[in-house]
Amino acid sequence: MIATPDRTPLPREFFDRPVLQVAPDLLGRLLVRSTPDGPITLRLTEVEAYDGPNDPGSHAFRGRTARNDVMFGPPGHVYVYFTYGMWFCMNLVCGPVGTASAVLLRAGEIVEGAELARTRRLSARNDKELAKGPARLATALGVDRALDGTDACAPGETPLKVFSGTPVASDQVRNGPRTGVAGEGGDGDVHPWRFWIANDPTVSPYRAHVPRRRRS
Repeated sequence: MIATPDRTPLPREFFDRPVLQVAPDLLGRLLVRSTPDGPITLRLTEVEAYDGPNDPGSHAFRGRTARNDVMFGPPGHVYVYFTYGMWFCMNLVCGPVGTASAVLLRAGEIVEGAELARTRRLSARNDKELAKGPARLATALGVDRALDGTDACAPGETPLKVFSGTPVASDQVRNGPRTGVAGEGGDGDVHPWRFWIANDPTVSPYRAHVPRRRRS
């Protein structure tokens, strides 16, 4: 018998922990995106942890900037960045104020509002691909930089909120190198900080970092 997902909002205390505790604990949780066109609910199946100044793969490795300011807290806020000149990616900030750690939401299963997600992800071949990868996830949910800094733990209705859902048993959690991260930050022996649900069809395939070609 499958348990009914818990619709209790996750409190700020959930996020006010070390990033390597929060990241795997987000698997199986529900992210609800409220929009004028209706809500979309996503079950998180893949995430990556980024640990600020302790992590060469983190946007905050070299300190605070206008771009990464939200990463410094408070926990429970949403950090959205623009990448490759075309895509948005979404993170949940964690740890105490000033730590600059966050969890990248890499993939999930759309469990409610698939009709709306499909209108945003016309290239998806099936519903398992709607949020299979961080840019696809953000696109399916209609997330952009306008949501950077959103408090996902604020009381009442907010554009983004995380609910308890159904936490994943530890023996179903896998971890390994982060996708597309260069240098030491992409070394799976040093930073095996991508976490996913074993055998879940919505998890994105691993891809090593490929240096971008410079224009001559």
